[in-house]
Amino acid sequence: MLSVRDVSYHYEGGNVALSGINLDIAAGERLAILGENGAGKSTLLLTLNGSLRPRSGSVSIDGAPGRYDREGLALWRRAVGLVLQDPDDQLFAASVFEDVSFGPLNLGLDDHATAARVRTALAAMRIADLADRPTHLLSFGQRKRVALAGILAMGPRLLLLDEPTAGLDPVGVSELLATLEDINAGGTAIVIATHDMDVAYGWAERVAIFGERRIARLGPPDAVFDDLALLERLRIRSPLLLDIARALRVRGVLSADAPLPRSRAELLDLLAR
Repeated sequence: MLSVRDVSYHYEGGNVALSGINLDIAAGERLAILGENGAGKSTLLLTLNGSLRPRSGSVSIDGAPGRYDREGLALWRRAVGLVLQDPDDQLFAASVFEDVSFGPLNLGLDDHATAARVRTALAAMRIADLADRPTHLLSFGQRKRVALAGILAMGPRLLLLDEPTAGLDPVGVSELLATLEDINAGGTAIVIATHDMDVAYGWAERVAIFGERRIARLGPPDAVFDDLALLERLRIRSPLLLDIARALRVRGVLSADAPLPRSRAELLDLLAR
């Protein structure tokens, strides 16, 4: 669906954020982007949705080069939606319903079609009861869900999320991941940039580790997190669940050929056998 070729970007003053990035994102996939602060994760997301134009290289959507004129960007944003880390950077309307309506109205939809999209997006985010709530009276987790609903209402085929679980309590994280799984099951590709290795390991189909402004490793979570030397060099810890499973293998509790658990439930199931 989306292809990045030899993309580099530097900010004013020469601060290099991306260097020779190559990445393909397939329709309907789940990808996690990992790396320490300053590695370039957020810059990549802004490049993927057209907010930043590469200094060199190209971004293509469905095989066609991304266009940076007004019409091209409007089409781009319909296909690729971005949810920022801080929901207060996106929310501005007086009520939840009004805020989520903004995107569809700017797509040229009439009031009836917009209302239908808003109701669908709020239901998908499990916050239909908040439709008439003033945005300034929402909790942090609720504001995160409203910001995501505002992007969902535009009907993107690819959803980019910058640190979606940051600031949420454990129950909030579990609820958000369950919602993202439902959205992904409907065919929407999802890319998250995160510092949460456990979320990346249990949720993603592929993991990309950033280091030195480029992708140092890309592949299935099991394979990527098995490269312990790379993780140490790039200051990335191994997922706790994976560490536990490895320790249990060493002690003979899990057999060497047993599949590594990707969730707490899978680990408990293996231990119960």
